[in-house]
Amino acid sequence: MITDNNSNQNNVDVEQESTDLAIKCLVGVFLSLIIFFSITGNILVCLAIYSDRHLRKIGNLFLASLAVADLFVASLVMTFAVANDLMGYWVFGSQFCDTWVAFDVMCCTASILNLCAISLDRFIHIKDPLRYGRWLTKRVVVVSICAIWLLSGLVSFLPISLGWHRPKKAEIVKEERERPMCAMELTPVYAVVSSTISFYVPCVVMVALYTRLYLYAKKHVRSIRAITKPSQNSSSSRPHKKVKSVSQGSHDIMDHKAAITLGIIMGVFLVCWVPFFCVNIIASFCKTCISDQVWKCLTWLGYFNSTMNPVIYSIFNTEFREAFRKILFSHIKGECCGSSDTPIQIIQFHRDTFSLQPMTSRIEINCEDTGKVSEL
Repeated sequence: MITDNNSNQNNVDVEQESTDLAIKCLVGVFLSLIIFFSITGNILVCLAIYSDRHLRKIGNLFLASLAVADLFVASLVMTFAVANDLMGYWVFGSQFCDTWVAFDVMCCTASILNLCAISLDRFIHIKDPLRYGRWLTKRVVVVSICAIWLLSGLVSFLPISLGWHRPKKAEIVKEERERPMCAMELTPVYAVVSSTISFYVPCVVMVALYTRLYLYAKKHVRSIRAITKPSQNSSSSRPHKKVKSVSQGSHDIMDHKAAITLGIIMGVFLVCWVPFFCVNIIASFCKTCISDQVWKCLTWLGYFNSTMNPVIYSIFNTEFREAFRKILFSHIKGECCGSSDTPIQIIQFHRDTFSLQPMTSRIEINCEDTGKVSEL
């Protein structure tokens, strides 16, 4: 009986281990896809701004800085987080643990502050386009981006290198563990201060700016609607009624698109980051109140914002879509089509028309006087 019980227990343990391994493999594949799409999307943004002269606008420097920050989140933070979460312990050394946590805080802070700068840039550009060029010069934008990264570094590397972020109890528990762990265990003071600088202040600014931007867009649409409204004297005629209905529908579409765009921008940002930063402060006061699984899920939800940023801020833009298409398909098109991109020139001299086709085809000479077609 004892032998049977032991064998049954061993079978259960083996099945449990195989199930856990399968779940870890699926989670690992899913997280790897998030990292892949984040790196690919942000590299495409950087290449598009660098290669396309139409995208080399001053305001797009904030998008380039955002792409660099999100690229760092994917390559320097997510990659090590996958190994740490799936293996359950830290294998990269205790000294690199603090460095990784500092990169985590710095890159995520830089990403959020760049999002705040983009919202301010768009607000000024739409609200006061005449003064936009005078206010946001290249020097101002470059200084702003440097200030964003400097503030992100001061929030992260300075206090973490000095050990201000970790409570003393965490160091005692760390020595008693058999396997090394690398978790973001923060003091209440550092959690509140860093969360306020990294998220809460930029979040309030973004919500206020995008709310005012949406209200201004609605007001602008109403003013256009009033200007293009047909006169009351000719409103009885059918053609003007039709024009009125079409104009009304187009303005409603503009209003609806503005609401959807701003809703997506703010919705994705708030959904990704609000849960994490709320839990971040709660966990600093009560570590046992938040389970490890909830903490990991909310952390990766925040990381996922770095994957969505290239989609929201770039792919929804027509110029970026065209630049992405050129980067992705120009090389493939050149290899597949060969010389099909060679321009065909039509040169006309008085009465004779020469049709010059690609070098791989024939050359036709069409004489208009005789109607004869000669081939070369």
